[in-house]
Amino acid sequence: MVEAIFEEFGQQYDIHLIPSRGGLFEVKVDGMLVYSKLETDRHADYETDIAPHLRA
Repeated sequence: MVEAIFEEFGQQYDIHLIPSRGGLFEVKVDGMLVYSKLETDRHADYETDIAPHLRA
């Protein structure tokens, strides 16, 4: 997922993947939470869960 963000946006954003127990994680871009597997209980899809926040 980080690779896809870098491919589309270069180093325009400060990206953090925050791992947790049991394969759960959160994605923060420039300090803003854009996806939480903790909340959705599913793996993020780049095009529907991540990219729209970055393209806005």
